[in-house]
Amino acid sequence: MSAPTAPSAPTVSTARPGRRDSRARKPLLYVISSAGLLIMASPFLWMALSAFKTKKELTASPPVWIPSDWTLASFRDLLDQLDMPRYFLNSVIVAILVTVCNLLFCSMLGYALAKLIFSGRSKIFGVVLASLMVPGNLMILPLYVLMTKMNLIDTYAGLVLPFAAGAFGVFLMRQFMQSIPDELLEAARMDGAGEWYIFWRIVLPLVKPALATLTIFTFLGSWNNFIWPLIATNDPDKYTLPVALATFANDPNRTVGGGNGMLMAGSLLVVLPVLVVFIVLQRHFTQGIATAGMK
Repeated sequence: MSAPTAPSAPTVSTARPGRRDSRARKPLLYVISSAGLLIMASPFLWMALSAFKTKKELTASPPVWIPSDWTLASFRDLLDQLDMPRYFLNSVIVAILVTVCNLLFCSMLGYALAKLIFSGRSKIFGVVLASLMVPGNLMILPLYVLMTKMNLIDTYAGLVLPFAAGAFGVFLMRQFMQSIPDELLEAARMDGAGEWYIFWRIVLPLVKPALATLTIFTFLGSWNNFIWPLIATNDPDKYTLPVALATFANDPNRTVGGGNGMLMAGSLLVVLPVLVVFIVLQRHFTQGIATAGMK
């Protein structure tokens, strides 16, 4: 007669409750994130789709989301009624010049505040921080008076110089350059390298993520700037795209349906260059944001 077998020990689940809860929450987080993305992107999708709608679909009730007959008539009408190449060129010139000036001047001042020792350095940095707290709209009147006295109204210089350097860019570059080891710069100085050589050949290549981040923010701000170009330009030949589209939107002679289609087409042309810049610099921009979070 065989001996009775001992009862087997109950199996214990090794799965942790916290891990099971996190797995159960993932689908809910995906649904919430997708819904939030759809809500945020819906105005842009409406604008992009409306640029290819016919006049009948633009005034249809209830609204039509996806056009049944895709057409480029709004773009053709926009090019016929507005000098879009001129306005687009003005925006490109102003945005590129402002971006280049910010990359140059903000990186130079950021390097001086981060790595050079001179009298009054902390006071200058305090002024930079204080200027970050001043609303930009408060500076419009002093800038306009200054540009008027310098005879720079209705000129590219009048559109570029007030934004050639910004406190945010100086602060950003200074924070990034502080992470560069001082020993690396001292070794370059001991080898006979001057400050300009160190700045151009050693420091700038190490802060490419910061430069990409500053490029995106500066280009976006300059490209979408509306208040200052509207104030500083009286000549229609100097209008940028946002000012030209706003002027067209307030034109009483435009037809409602076709005019709205042309506005959507023009708005799409305004957005596309910003998307291209972001896509090109996306990798450096993400790296720059992640690195900034570790400081």
